[in-house]
Amino acid sequence: MSLLSRMTAPAARHEVAGLVAALLSSPAPVARTVPGGPTGLGTSAARLTPRRPAAAGGAGVPELYCPPAVRDDPALAAEVNEALLAWAGETGLYAGRLERVRAADFGRLMMLAHPDTDDPDRLLAAGKCALAEWATDDYYCDDESMGSAPVLLGAQLGLAYTAVDPSHLPARYVPAGEKALREDPVRTSLRSGFAHLSRYADAAQLNRLRHEIAVLFVAYGQEGSWRSQGRMPAVWEYLAHRQINSFLPCIALVDAVGGYALPAAEYADARVRRAVTTASTAATLVNDLYSMAKEDHSSGVEFNLPAVIAAEERCSPREAVERSARIHDELVRTFEAEAAALAAAGSPALRRFLAGVWAWLGGNREWHSGSSRYTTS
Repeated sequence: MSLLSRMTAPAARHEVAGLVAALLSSPAPVARTVPGGPTGLGTSAARLTPRRPAAAGGAGVPELYCPPAVRDDPALAAEVNEALLAWAGETGLYAGRLERVRAADFGRLMMLAHPDTDDPDRLLAAGKCALAEWATDDYYCDDESMGSAPVLLGAQLGLAYTAVDPSHLPARYVPAGEKALREDPVRTSLRSGFAHLSRYADAAQLNRLRHEIAVLFVAYGQEGSWRSQGRMPAVWEYLAHRQINSFLPCIALVDAVGGYALPAAEYADARVRRAVTTASTAATLVNDLYSMAKEDHSSGVEFNLPAVIAAEERCSPREAVERSARIHDELVRTFEAEAAALAAAGSPALRRFLAGVWAWLGGNREWHSGSSRYTTS
């Protein structure tokens, strides 16, 4: 029986933050000493109080139950962002639109979301993978000006996956397969990002990422089918979709970026999977809330949780936003409680990984609140 299951329900809710603080206040050695006091999962009740997001890019987003970012290092963020821009230029990614990529400041996201390293090259490896995954969505799923079309989606995603899990073709067909990879900037960037990450991730961590990318691509196909049908999904269906169309490929890199390895068996444990996917869904609902203004100006059908709730429950847009925020908060509290139970029984690597996921949630919200990617200008 877990420690949480021996508590009464009210006591469990009350004690979670203190329990996790005790478990994680002395984590395994990390690549840097993170400033700002204790940084473990659930460090203190004060650290976990909801905070109103910054106004930039977040007009209309209600208060969310979410940790604050552990650190803010603008110089490190700028270094990573400039390196990402140079790499995007080399791969042809977002050609003619790099100033928009610069302004989105993905380097800042990596700095905020991975506070247990200050190695810019590790952060760059994670940033390349993340930007390539975003580009897959933009080029193939969302942006018609970049060539997306539902009828092409399955074929494009199938080829894109070979960039991270290479096809082993008979010799006479190898040149054609290689040409298909080189001529597409998304495939080029996926392969390049994966190669960079392999400097720091072991075979099990790389295979983990392949799995999460494959699941992500399934979700892209699911959304494409909704677009083809002109159908708004049910709320439950959309939330199930958001579990697989999520930041999980980014969150899965927490240990590789941090310089340690969570054993494959622990990552695959059903209880860990539940906790981590719950956290990644919550992080992605932050994206839904902050991207609403941009999507409201789109000419096509857009899917986000407030829009789906408003359609199904016939409520006002504002009420749909509030209900979405409550769902986000429920998921974050669920992760907090379940991570506490897992940390009580898990390995030091698992405790550190769960603390890293908690830090990722705080960095993700902080980045969304300020990134120009989610403004309407």
